[in-house]
Amino acid sequence: MTQLLIAAGGGGDVIGTTLVHHALHGDEPAVVLSYSWERLVVDPIPGPRAEQDFAGLRPLTPRVSQITATSSAIAPAGSTLPRLAAELPVTLGLLNPYGGVLHLADQIAQAAEKYAVDAVTVVDVGGDVFARGDEPTLLSPLPDALVIAACATAGVPADLRLAGPGLDCEVPEQDLLPDAGTDYVTLTASDTRKVEHIFDWHPSEASALLAAAARGLRGGCVVRDTGRPVVLTDAGARVYRIPTDRVLERNRLAHALYVRGVGTLDAAEQVSREVCGFSELQRERERSLRPPETGSPTGSVDEALHDLDLWLEKLRAAAPRARYATFRCVAEGLGLTGAAARTLRARIVAERPRQYAAPLFSLSVPD
Repeated sequence: MTQLLIAAGGGGDVIGTTLVHHALHGDEPAVVLSYSWERLVVDPIPGPRAEQDFAGLRPLTPRVSQITATSSAIAPAGSTLPRLAAELPVTLGLLNPYGGVLHLADQIAQAAEKYAVDAVTVVDVGGDVFARGDEPTLLSPLPDALVIAACATAGVPADLRLAGPGLDCEVPEQDLLPDAGTDYVTLTASDTRKVEHIFDWHPSEASALLAAAARGLRGGCVVRDTGRPVVLTDAGARVYRIPTDRVLERNRLAHALYVRGVGTLDAAEQVSREVCGFSELQRERERSLRPPETGSPTGSVDEALHDLDLWLEKLRAAAPRARYATFRCVAEGLGLTGAAARTLRARIVAERPRQYAAPLFSLSVPD
């Protein structure tokens, strides 16, 4: 039987969703619906991408396009979804939020009808989908809230699978666990085998942390930008099952979007301003006006490797209890992005294998 899943946050959530699917359903076929809504380091255009931003899409349903290995984002837009379609054992469908809750609901309903599923599984890595909306660390509530509101509007039975509470560096684990319940499965290292190669090139930190927790890594991990380590705990390897009606009760933004039945992304953004006090889309627009995050020349990788130990000394002083760092944190800390960051990762893995704690970088050499 084909399973229908939704990667609630877009971007790297497709990786975590594939990991969760394998843990729940093994090698059963799966369709994963996802936004193409990614960091500016991947897509320099703020906001999500729609069908017209891609070449080589195929029809999945009348309202849902399939992204394949031969699809591509039309420059200057960028997307990791075509490569994920090539390398992950799932079928990818593109969610388009520009029609708001109503269009998303139609997309979900059509996919559920085509594959004759009894229920839809919504997967969120980290748990901002289970936020109230007033948390001071909340950064990106809108994509997830739109999915929950759309599932409720579509009338398709759905459950949330909250994977790795707190691993997206938004709502801390301790704020989520009291209301997450006790219905969960625990990921293991074997569940990561379908996705582990993806981290060689994909910049997702939340999904990398989920895979690390599943592989048994524990302790603080430094990620880019936050200024505080994310702590990998036993709960970080869990996938909690939460009914969507409970999510609607807790997530005030999702509830407001559902009640109002907004028909455009602009209207949804305005609701986010009212409920959460900010618009992540506006933040993306402002960031996009800064100097572009382009990759440094590959030649500077040698320089970065030369500076690595000095950088590590500073990092250990700033975060003495941390045991790991994401490779994205290491690369950007040394001034590299894009292809240069991937080259740096490959060099570190090859030249410092004892500090490779897949898929993370160990801040010390194990005894």
